[in-house]
Amino acid sequence: MTGELTAALVEMRRDEVLAAVAARIREGEDALGILDDCRQGMTTVGDRFQKGDYYLAELVLSAEIFKEALAILQPYLARSQPSEPLAKVVLATLKGDIHNLGKDIVAILLQAHGFEVHDLGVDVPPTQVLAKVKEIRPRFVGFSALITTAFASMKAAENMLQEAGLRNDIKLMIGGGVTTSLTRDYVGADFQTLDAMEGVKYCLSLTGGK
Repeated sequence: MTGELTAALVEMRRDEVLAAVAARIREGEDALGILDDCRQGMTTVGDRFQKGDYYLAELVLSAEIFKEALAILQPYLARSQPSEPLAKVVLATLKGDIHNLGKDIVAILLQAHGFEVHDLGVDVPPTQVLAKVKEIRPRFVGFSALITTAFASMKAAENMLQEAGLRNDIKLMIGGGVTTSLTRDYVGADFQTLDAMEGVKYCLSLTGGK
């Protein structure tokens, strides 16, 4: 069943995905587990897009199916969340990049695991990140990138946080298909990953969440 749901999402069989999600919820399965199967499907879609096997149309369609599946799961995910958020997280795709799929998946997973997420969107200027961090004082800040043109903005945002005396109060995370450990070092981030769930686990490890 698990592999079938993931495969159906990868192959964009919408009706099968939604039917499988609904059936597994009815059978009493954990909503987080079902969400993770969907996440794995989206990870595969992202990999195929990076390799040129899938195009933007497939990426958009799979994202829409994922969102419909999430709509079914959302009420059940909400029940499992703690009454108080584990921590605040600011997420953004910075100036120079307008891709949001990876960021959106991270946001969904973080919310499902009890974090308060503030998603600034795409093509975000570093000054907007600085303003939001000053406003809400988050524990984590995460930047997503699918193209390298966003790297300079990531570095600029990190510099602004340093100059404002805020950098030591946060953990800075970066992710996305074009990021590497070298990108992490260039930006001055604390953590880098290509896997959305690994980012969630990193946040959980520092907040005592499960």
